[in-house]
Amino acid sequence: MDQKVGFDELDEALRRCGASWDAAQAHGLLTGRLAVAGVPAGPDWLLQVLEGTNETDALRAECQKKLDILYQGTYWQLTERLSEFEPLLPGDDASAEARTIAMAHWCEGFLHGLVSQEHAQALKERLAAAPLSDIIRDMLQITRAAVDEESDEETNEAAYAELVEYIRVAAQLAYEELTDIRHAEEA
Repeated sequence: MDQKVGFDELDEALRRCGASWDAAQAHGLLTGRLAVAGVPAGPDWLLQVLEGTNETDALRAECQKKLDILYQGTYWQLTERLSEFEPLLPGDDASAEARTIAMAHWCEGFLHGLVSQEHAQALKERLAAAPLSDIIRDMLQITRAAVDEESDEETNEAAYAELVEYIRVAAQLAYEELTDIRHAEEA
């Protein structure tokens, strides 16, 4: 994938077009939806993220182009299984608080993507069993993450990096664990 969309670039485009989702939430939602439904998740995801925006607005068209690039890149990262998947989060130049909030939003979006649409009993059972139930429980915890004001910057940075790595691996694992469900949905 040659084209990529950065967090700040997408977040600004979403804000400008009037979307209620931020970049981290939108990417988490996409990742969860792709894990559950694969390629068919794309159009519904796009409509959900852009819900309430003006369809004739040029800012929405610009935002949709960025979301399309994000969709293609994320799908490629998950399907190629090269461990290249990265949650879309702010860069290191953002404050620890901003990065932590975005990480929590990413997890909210991911969880919403896993469970928000009507699903067959097989998916419900899979989500309730390990390792997916553990991932869901952990991501729920991460949605409440905050910077520890009593810890030093180095400790907070290490904790953040550890959580981001967990999210990255957990998203890939969820995608792999739901392969048979996804293929049943696509059939």
